[in-house]
Amino acid sequence: MKRVLVFQHVDVEHPGIFRDFLANDGHGYDVVELDAGDPIPPLDGYAALWVMGGPMDVWEVEAHPWLAAEQAAIREAVVDRALPFLGFCLGHQLLGAALGGTVGKAAAAEVGVMPVALTPEGAASPYLEGLPATFDVLQWHGAEVGTPPPGARVLASSPRCAVQAMSVGTRAFSMQFHVEITATTVADWNAIPAYGEALVRILGTAGAADLARDAEAAMPAFNTLAARVYTNWKRTTGFG
Repeated sequence: MKRVLVFQHVDVEHPGIFRDFLANDGHGYDVVELDAGDPIPPLDGYAALWVMGGPMDVWEVEAHPWLAAEQAAIREAVVDRALPFLGFCLGHQLLGAALGGTVGKAAAAEVGVMPVALTPEGAASPYLEGLPATFDVLQWHGAEVGTPPPGARVLASSPRCAVQAMSVGTRAFSMQFHVEITATTVADWNAIPAYGEALVRILGTAGAADLARDAEAAMPAFNTLAARVYTNWKRTTGFG
């Protein structure tokens, strides 16, 4: 059995359906809840690092000092140890910042079920093998990777966000969007003040209900997409 180290930044933003994929493969995971003060353990013994989303921003180190230690751990995992890495939303941005890219406020936030498109490099990438040229995902972010880190490949984009997915080296893959969601995700995340306020500001007072309906309708496609991404990630990084 392999064990994955998971960095979380709020308890309800977890690996979602990816937990089921690990269990089905006979693997386990350990959660480090950084916002709750959990210390980052030594990376010895872990077969991969997954970094989840969260309501804070990469640059808010003064308010969340652990962001600096987290980026150092990401650098150690990806650069020094070549551990298989998977990043979601904030985890995607943290990978970019930790390895020398830039992250900042997006010109326009993306919230809702929205399409992303493969870039030419994405269409040729083993991380996105078998995915259609354009596919719908859940978006819920107001920051983005502005400049990818040196050597990164941009694998997917959208009209509002040029770096929707990227790979760094041969064992690190990250996504700005969400494919890990489950039936309770929208309700769970809407209860987080920063996320709930974004829903109202961008989608209006009915935003939560509308998004929950749209996500429920798209859930079978999301789950199929997530399974493909997980399978591709395992094969490409050598995790499984």
